Amino acid sequence: MTSLDKDETGAAAGPETPTGDPLIVLDGVNKWFGSLHVLREVNVAVDRGEVVVVIGPSGSGKSTLCRTINRLEPINSGSITFDGRPLPAEGKALARLRSEVGMVFQSFNLFAHKTILENVMLGPVKVRKEKSDVARDRAFALLDRVGIRDQADKYPAQLSGGQQQRAAIARALAMQPKALLFDEPTSALDPEMVGEVLEVMTSLAREGMTMVVVTHEMGFARHAANRVVFMADGQLVEQAAPNEFFTNPQSERAKDFLSKILTH
Repeated sequence: MTSLDKDETGAAAGPETPTGDPLIVLDGVNKWFGSLHVLREVNVAVDRGEVVVVIGPSGSGKSTLCRTINRLEPINSGSITFDGRPLPAEGKALARLRSEVGMVFQSFNLFAHKTILENVMLGPVKVRKEKSDVARDRAFALLDRVGIRDQADKYPAQLSGGQQQRAAIARALAMQPKALLFDEPTSALDPEMVGEVLEVMTSLAREGMTMVVVTHEMGFARHAANRVVFMADGQLVEQAAPNEFFTNPQSERAKDFLSKILTH
């Protein structure tokens, strides 16, 4: 469990209240891998400033759902809009979309031959054509924000898994995205490193960053999410505020899932 900020009453400070203005909308989305129907008529909207945590058993379509939002996975039918525009299929429009939707993966995906500072600067300089000194200043500020400014000149292999994932978050933030997608960002980490990454994610949630997070970390779901989306067999089974979902799940599928994970 992360150590969260407390308000005057001593309670953990929760996420910002979403705006009620949809930034991401999936409407009737279907996705097949060959004969496998991995997303089945998925309808979900994510408001600006909202933190949506997607949970469910392995193979339920969670990661595929996350990856469709920036078109890492094309869909077979239905529609996805981002900031009022349909997802572009290719070309410069798709590159622009991806610069507005940051993605943090399970496996960090840092460039091994570049320093941490260079990794964070790369997108703004290459994609946004920012001047190096501007990109460098922001990169240092972001590395400071995620607690690894002192690692700026090291290479990814010289950092712990937790530090590498924090560098990956800084790299995503360097593009000043409108939303961040997290695809099981802590599942490749040793247990003692999970907290340091969740701490950074929790602070982003409190600051009002729009986030879609696929995770097995139920503590994060409880404390940082505005809404929990539960998926099984490619379908969105139910969604609710965290307290409501964890204390009173409506579907048998969710009750079964929670009974297995919350008793250990």
